[in-house]
Amino acid sequence: MQKWGLFDGSVNPVARSTVCPAINPPSEPSFHAFSFTIKGSYAEPTFVIAGSGGAPEGSAAGYAQRAIRSGETSLDAIREKARFVLEEMERRLSGLGFGWADTTVVQIYTVLDIHPLLADEIARRGAARSGVTWHYARPPILGLEYEMDCSGIRLETVADPGRSQH
Repeated sequence: MQKWGLFDGSVNPVARSTVCPAINPPSEPSFHAFSFTIKGSYAEPTFVIAGSGGAPEGSAAGYAQRAIRSGETSLDAIREKARFVLEEMERRLSGLGFGWADTTVVQIYTVLDIHPLLADEIARRGAARSGVTWHYARPPILGLEYEMDCSGIRLETVADPGRSQH
């Protein structure tokens, strides 16, 4: 990142979500994509909020011990996990001076059925303003079942996966 001019040695500008595809996973750990922001002269600011799973941060206990309703997959448990993560994303957005109305990308990572939550928990909050991409994948830590990330992007570059990128 320093070689690319993305990391100045003190502030890490890279956000990421680490997930495990449930169907056709890669044969080994791999790097699919990453996002970063840089200063620019655009009229509107951009941002990337890293993935957040269903466990409170800042505790000495491991994720499995802190996970919201760890191991539970009932609709009520899924709803509680989603609410927790949505509130965390809102906290992170607010900390940067943004809200759901500023997002252009919202991604959800879970193998649980989120259809019952889409209208009442996700869309009603405004988190689906530009749609939601559901990745049928698991967060990489046992006990976490639901993860989200979001961003407000004005310019996105997508590389051709068939071509080498340097």
